[in-house]
Amino acid sequence: MIDNTRPQSELDCKAIRQNIDAVVRLEESFDQHRSAPQRTADVIGRFAGSVPFVALHILIYGAWILVNLGLMPGIRRFDPYPFMLLSVVVSLEAIFLSTFVLMMQNRMSQRADQRAHLDLQINLLAEREMTLMLQMLQRVCTRLGVRLTGEEIEELSEEVSVEALAQELRAKLPAE
Repeated sequence: MIDNTRPQSELDCKAIRQNIDAVVRLEESFDQHRSAPQRTADVIGRFAGSVPFVALHILIYGAWILVNLGLMPGIRRFDPYPFMLLSVVVSLEAIFLSTFVLMMQNRMSQRADQRAHLDLQINLLAEREMTLMLQMLQRVCTRLGVRLTGEEIEELSEEVSVEALAQELRAKLPAE
């Protein structure tokens, strides 16, 4: 029986720390290799998706409308109703914001693809290691005279063709 009440061993903690450090290094490397336009798009995209951005727009556009409705004494109207200049400004802002957000999303998609490729590599390595371990275990059991029953053990200890799996998935999944 395993005692789950005691703290993790030093080895477990060290392994976890090493994994965390590896992930942090990967993320830092990805961030450091961004171009200046990508960094700019990230900053603008993060700000555009924030509450201060919304508050700033409420203040600016609210003031714009109040001034141009003549509700702020001492300030002359510069864009009377129907606020054509405001419409142009908002449209231009929407064009640029959507472009920056799309740039940020493209970069995030590239990052997700890189993570997925890394996950695939690790999963393939783990599958290969498990197959080898099952094969070794079968040999040990055979040498010791221990009988293993079941087709599942035989199937799991066979090599897996990633290409064949990918082709089968393509054939069975609906086309987009």
